[in-house]
Amino acid sequence: MSWQTIIGHTLQMSILQKAVVTGRLAHAYLFTGPEGTGKETAAFELAKVLNCTTGSSALDTGSCGTCRSCRDIDAFLHPDIEYVFPVESALLEKNDPAKAENKKTAEARERYESLIEQKKQNPYFTPSMDRSMGILTEQVTALQQKASFMPVEKGKKIFILSQPEKLHPSAANKLLKLLEEPPEHVLFILVSSRPENVLPTIRSRCQTLKFSRIKPSELDEWLERKHSGIQNDTKRFISGFSRGNLRVATDILNNFSQGNPEHFEGIATRDKAIDYLRKLLSPGKLGEAITTTEELSKKLGKQEIIAFLGSLLLFFQDISHRTIDPEWATLNNPDLSSSVDRFVQNFTDPDFLALSTITEDAIRSVQRNVNPLLTLGAYSIRLKTLLRRS
Repeated sequence: MSWQTIIGHTLQMSILQKAVVTGRLAHAYLFTGPEGTGKETAAFELAKVLNCTTGSSALDTGSCGTCRSCRDIDAFLHPDIEYVFPVESALLEKNDPAKAENKKTAEARERYESLIEQKKQNPYFTPSMDRSMGILTEQVTALQQKASFMPVEKGKKIFILSQPEKLHPSAANKLLKLLEEPPEHVLFILVSSRPENVLPTIRSRCQTLKFSRIKPSELDEWLERKHSGIQNDTKRFISGFSRGNLRVATDILNNFSQGNPEHFEGIATRDKAIDYLRKLLSPGKLGEAITTTEELSKKLGKQEIIAFLGSLLLFFQDISHRTIDPEWATLNNPDLSSSVDRFVQNFTDPDFLALSTITEDAIRSVQRNVNPLLTLGAYSIRLKTLLRRS
């Protein structure tokens, strides 16, 4: 990894690079922006640059990615890099060293290590333990203790806090005290997709750097440069389905690299979405469609439901393009071309703005943790009302 291999964010990387070269880094940063934009990847690159052992050249070009320090950071083993995210309280329980770890703690540790492994495989993945109550007081207390010691290596101690909006109130107060009197040898990088929920007093003590959603052209360029062997139809699907989310795009690529593209859960989720739409719009099958939403709300996680709704959004976009231009070839779902055409024939004048609006509203509701069953049920009724056969 280096400054140049960060996807997009040219201005943000330039700001960080200049701050590093001139020695004018802030003591704390708040990286903000939508999920999957690479905010945490940029945070880890900054950590690697400041601890890379290749010398001053790293300040200009970025980390080498091959020295022991860079490799240790990639493996989450560097003694001076602390990565904090919401974990289960069981993980922080103190056990008697002479006794075996209890089952509850052992299971929590297994779940934690699984998340770290996912992070290694996909640097754009944002981990959070499902049973977590947020970033806990014990986690920030540990940072306070570690901040009192100088770096083990020659670089800086870097504390990367993922999802600081989930700081437990007492943990937030402890972090605030640490930010008020920051040690010279520590750099804080807070990374949040919901900065409005970060404690204002914490935000005020950080220099904010905003990251935007990855542009389609930037994603296309990256796919062409790094994965030129993939067919163009597949690249279009990745670009369209991910909607600028690098986590989703990398998940697809990882599955293709393992030779299992048909097993990519995103494609399966998309197919479920199209099947649901068929049932919803078929005479006499509204009940089946509602049953489908009930099953989905129980079986799918938050991100999968968002992907489900996002798939419908992209399908509607394909229909819009074919409605305007029957010869439109660059579909988000080229393998569903015949389904798109059938939809155009049966629904000649849909309100695409309204369709997009209600789908985006449903996505935002899920993101805000509104009950998914109620969200999908209400969405189904609104969708059925908007789409009536010609």
